[in-house]
Amino acid sequence: MRPIRLDLAGFTVFREETTVDFTDADFFALVGPTGSGKSTVLDAICFALYGTVPRWGGARGLANALAPSATEARVRLVFESANDRYVATRVVRRDGRGAVKTANAGLQLMPPGFDVTKLDTGLSPEDLGEVVAGTPAEMERAVLEAVGLPYEQFTSCVVLPQGQFADFLHAKPATRQQILVNLLGLGIYEDVQKRATERAGQAEAKLAAVDKMLGGLADVDDAALADAGQRVTRMRELAGAVAAAVPELEQARATAGERAAALAALDAELTVLAGIRPPDGIAELARAVAAARAAADEAATAVGLAEEREEKLRGELAAAGDESALRLQLRAHTDREKLTGELSTVRAAVDAAQVEHDRAAAALAEARAAAERAEVELEAAFRAHEEAKATDQAVALRAHLVDGAACPVCEQVVARVPAVPRGSAVTRAIAAGKAARAASDAAKRVVQERDTAARELDRLLLRAHTEHDQLQARLTEVDGQLAGAASAETLRAALAEHARLRRALEEAAGAVRASRDAARRARGALDGAEERLRRAWRDFDATRDGLARLGPPAADRDDVAAAWTALAGWAGEQAQRRRGERDGLVAAVATARAAADEVETRIAGLFTAAGLDGADDPRRDAAVAVERAEAELRRLAERREQAAELREQRAGHEREARVARALAGHLRANNFERWLLTEALDLLVDGASGILRELSGGQYDLVHDKGEFFVVDHHDAGLRRAVRTLSGGETFQASLALALALSEQLAGMSTTAASLESIVLDEGFGTLDAATLDTVAATLENLAARGDRMVGVVTHVPALAERIPVRFEVRKDARTARVERTGR
Repeated sequence: MRPIRLDLAGFTVFREETTVDFTDADFFALVGPTGSGKSTVLDAICFALYGTVPRWGGARGLANALAPSATEARVRLVFESANDRYVATRVVRRDGRGAVKTANAGLQLMPPGFDVTKLDTGLSPEDLGEVVAGTPAEMERAVLEAVGLPYEQFTSCVVLPQGQFADFLHAKPATRQQILVNLLGLGIYEDVQKRATERAGQAEAKLAAVDKMLGGLADVDDAALADAGQRVTRMRELAGAVAAAVPELEQARATAGERAAALAALDAELTVLAGIRPPDGIAELARAVAAARAAADEAATAVGLAEEREEKLRGELAAAGDESALRLQLRAHTDREKLTGELSTVRAAVDAAQVEHDRAAAALAEARAAAERAEVELEAAFRAHEEAKATDQAVALRAHLVDGAACPVCEQVVARVPAVPRGSAVTRAIAAGKAARAASDAAKRVVQERDTAARELDRLLLRAHTEHDQLQARLTEVDGQLAGAASAETLRAALAEHARLRRALEEAAGAVRASRDAARRARGALDGAEERLRRAWRDFDATRDGLARLGPPAADRDDVAAAWTALAGWAGEQAQRRRGERDGLVAAVATARAAADEVETRIAGLFTAAGLDGADDPRRDAAVAVERAEAELRRLAERREQAAELREQRAGHEREARVARALAGHLRANNFERWLLTEALDLLVDGASGILRELSGGQYDLVHDKGEFFVVDHHDAGLRRAVRTLSGGETFQASLALALALSEQLAGMSTTAASLESIVLDEGFGTLDAATLDTVAATLENLAARGDRMVGVVTHVPALAERIPVRFEVRKDARTARVERTGR
């Protein structure tokens, strides 16, 4: 597996869209400060492929994929494996309840020569190639087939995460053995052992089934086959004898059937002829039809007379004039009498209102004259008051003085206003003015009251005149309607004549309806009688048609009773003649049936002699007997062949069970798997020892004994010591040597089709001294220079990063992390 391009959005620290382009990055480093997101790039590669990350502790840590406060995370990885290019995509979303789930996952096989830069143009998923997996459940199998490694092997051989770099070096022997079993796919031998056991059980079950079937075929021998052959011969002889006798039986039965049919036909004719007799009441039917026809004619005549009288009365009523017009004229006379009376009443009311109106007008004029006189007197009193004030001004001024106020003439304060002298002209003038004012106000009130009364009488008089004029206009209109009209007495007499004619017309109409009802009843009776006559003829014709084959005589179509009598006489004669023929025909039927019974008895004897029951259809039953005998012979032959085949199958099942049991026994002891693990560990330690010797400058070799790892220190006289005694830098060298050896040799040792085209190390370079770091860098450069795999490291050690040609600098700010490619 070789990554080509990684796209992130909303994934952990990469909140914004970020692309990491690994194109031509055969040897690269992910550099940046601690916590900037270097390891997150490797996490994204693992997550895109397997849906989990080593640091999360399994699939339950899925919520770690989302950036803080983000609701969706997207990861897309384009990678090459075994010369094919794939794109893996995973999308994680948080729902409204806070639960985080994988919303989408897929793996697509991209078309050859696809340009990954087109991903920046917004291609739809359909443009990326063939869909290999479309759901999270399908991804595991599809990724395993594409990459060749399960998740555990991928994180041990391709992407070596932090904290797990030295796991294999320090693991217990049992744990290391299980890791190798998983990495090398040696669990397949346990599966082979289980399948061998299952196959042995299946073979033994089949062996038991074959033995049971062979037990059921024990009765198939030469004697049984010979008996079956002899039975076939007997059944064929029976079929030949039956085939010769059946035509004779069929002929005898045909003769008996013909004679029985002739007897049955004769009996049927006798039955029909014996039932021919005239129906009851056939003679009275013609008389009933004639009586009903006469009654119908009489009823039709009565209807005509009633309709003539009704039509005559209808004409007289039309000649009597329009009843509505007469009633309108009579109503006009009534209206005229009523209007005349109302007009007299209204005229008297008008005269009375006029008198009252005139009286009110006179009173109003008198009140107005009195008001004018009071007004003149008021003016005279006013003039007298003015003259008095001019004659005695001092007294006049006193009327305007107030105690304690200034005088308007001398402007001195008046402590007390002097009283007006008795008999003063001003006093008399004031008293006369008040009296004149009161008289004037009283006169004005009287004028106002009488004016109101006069206006009300004007309205009443106007209303009376209006009503009088309306009544006079209606009376004139009614007089115009009655101009030239007859008197009321004449009109009443004409209306009475109309009523009489109408009653007579209603009686005539009732008579018409009654006569029509009687005519309908008579016609119905006639129709019924005629229908009974037609039915009698139909019955006669049906009976005669039933005898047509016997040649009945011609019928008199004018008299149904005579026709029935003639037919009944002829039928009696024919029945008498046929009774004479019947006895000879009965004897012939008995003779033919006896002949058929004799042939049938002879055929039954043939079946009995052959050991079979009697047969309803001899020819068919004989053929069935032959077929059954032949089928039994074939069945015995097939069972004999089946027994031979089962014996061959039994030998094969027995061999298969023996081999499977032997294979399961060998594999159950785990010797083969233990030997394979020992060989694999030897190869792995040999390869790692060479790499460690190079890394350590010839100081260390790596060896193992009983599953434990040791180093041989050549700088200390070849001292062997456990790997747990190594320093941090030495542990890194040993772990790196194992990782590189495991990565290089896994493809050769594994039973899976792993494609180890890259390795990325995320561990421990900061613990190395300068010399060791230089050795590690040179080792990695040599590994990358071989060109058979991509080599990547995650480090924040500048001395190491500067020696790597391609660097991906990871930076992080308050919002998101970013990746920038530098170097060549």
